[in-house]
Amino acid sequence: MKEDIQNRGDVFALVSAFYTKVRANKEIGAFFNETIHDWPEHLEKLTDFWESNLFMVSKFKGNPMRAHKMVDRTFDHTIEQKHFGEWLNMWYQTIDEMFEGERANIAKNRARNMAHNIFMNMYMSRGR
Repeated sequence: MKEDIQNRGDVFALVSAFYTKVRANKEIGAFFNETIHDWPEHLEKLTDFWESNLFMVSKFKGNPMRAHKMVDRTFDHTIEQKHFGEWLNMWYQTIDEMFEGERANIAKNRARNMAHNIFMNMYMSRGR
């Protein structure tokens, strides 16, 4: 039986394992590998983000919506809903491999909501 996500160390392990998969993924890896230049720093920032979301601590400083819009512009607005689906499937898979429980389910639900909201906001900002 797996344990639930319990602390920052668990969040860091999850984020690290997940982004190892993302970086190797043929569908979405390029969006990350061509954008992020300091992976150790980015993993800490993502850990802050998820720790803030899962444990209600105020560590994260950033604007994910703006960041995703900038990446979409960099890639000539080629990011599609299927890319967010790929990201979400890998997130679920990584959580299921490592954890189970209430906080793991919260991480899945929040990711699903974020993927939808970020994609829709990004798409609507394209000025079509």
